[in-house]
Amino acid sequence: MTTIRSISIVVPSEPTPSGLLRLPETDQVAQWTHAPVIKIYRAKSNNTTNPFSLEAMKNSLSRALIHFYPLAGRLHWIEGGRLELDCNAMGVQLLEAYSEAELDELGDFAPTDVVRDLVPKVDYTTPIEEWPLLLVQVTRFRCGGLCVGVAMSHTMVDGRSATHFINSWAKLSRGYDLEDVDMPFLDRTALRSSEPVRTPRFDHIEYTAKPPVLIGRTDANEERKKETSATLLKLTREQVEVLKKRANQDFVGVTIRPYSRYEAIAGHMWRCACKVRAVDSHNSQSTRARLGVDIRNRLKPSLPERYFGNAISVTVTPICLYGDLLSKPLSYSAGKLREAIERMDDEYIRSALDFISSQKDVSGLRSNFHIQGYSEAPFLGNPNISLGSWIGLPIYDADFGWGKPIYVGPGLLNMDGKSFIMPSPTADGSLIIALRLQTQYMDSFKKIFYEDIME
Repeated sequence: MTTIRSISIVVPSEPTPSGLLRLPETDQVAQWTHAPVIKIYRAKSNNTTNPFSLEAMKNSLSRALIHFYPLAGRLHWIEGGRLELDCNAMGVQLLEAYSEAELDELGDFAPTDVVRDLVPKVDYTTPIEEWPLLLVQVTRFRCGGLCVGVAMSHTMVDGRSATHFINSWAKLSRGYDLEDVDMPFLDRTALRSSEPVRTPRFDHIEYTAKPPVLIGRTDANEERKKETSATLLKLTREQVEVLKKRANQDFVGVTIRPYSRYEAIAGHMWRCACKVRAVDSHNSQSTRARLGVDIRNRLKPSLPERYFGNAISVTVTPICLYGDLLSKPLSYSAGKLREAIERMDDEYIRSALDFISSQKDVSGLRSNFHIQGYSEAPFLGNPNISLGSWIGLPIYDADFGWGKPIYVGPGLLNMDGKSFIMPSPTADGSLIIALRLQTQYMDSFKKIFYEDIME
């Protein structure tokens, strides 16, 4: 049981720029909910607690908000289901909590209901102008361990920007000066659509084509109601290499770069999901995978490395059949993921920005909200899968003065088929996968996932 001890509003420690900030198209189609992340810290030894000071965290957070002042503002709705940022320095929320549990009682920290209690809650029934864009809950455990649970508005940041902020705040907490922190690049105009808006040059199936549904069904309503479970899957560096080698062994053509770790692992996950679901389905069942691509280096010119906002574009694979994914080698599914990723060049991304801008109302373009069972959002699960990647994010650099976290992962996976492939704390090439799947398929998935690596 977690008890909230105190709630504080933290504002920038110095005056910051004020006024309205127009948000570009990549922010407009991001979820207006808050992305939940947990960072777990173990006590230094059995006899000592972490040198935690709420005041020190408040002070460093207040200083971090000088550079990252948009996070201290508030959103409000404008026409067409769009959002605008008011840089009004109303502040962020910091909660102090205590748990009678020991860290070990939380198991492997998979995003279950118990873990969800470690992330601050947002009351989405209140007006959006009242929601802090950043909420942090620091939970102390009986054993001396700590959890920093972060909920950050996805309209404001993608994973890379969120990680930049948290690591900067942690650095300030360790006693560094503001000048030692990498400044975020706050000018979001680079990701606005063209003026005047041009006609999109592509079909943009990621927004216009609905995901396939099960054969014989006209919608996903029945699948949405089914019970789901969350799990963590661990991959050793050797297992990662096996999958990567397998994806590339049928690789034809020397001019194309080999499939990446992500493409190999995500392709394997997609095949495994089809395999376990095919028991209740058919080889002619259609499926597609959804993924996010960092576009910072795909635009011409590239965005600054520390661009602060959403520079992730959603893309989807071509629709595939269970039969093809299961009868063909891993290079087939990896190749379909590669197609979706390679599509995202400067011309396609600029066209997508124009497509979003040309929509009278953008509400229907948002998906994958961070609310369990949110019925307004499109269902992205069975027979489909969502394959996120945190592989390149320095998520374990967040040392607030208590050492590096022993685990970092999502505080919630909101629906069937949602997953993230993440680095592990050992930094030895091993990876962790957070996955939510319909409960009826979870045990089979785990079994097949590892058995097929050993083949």
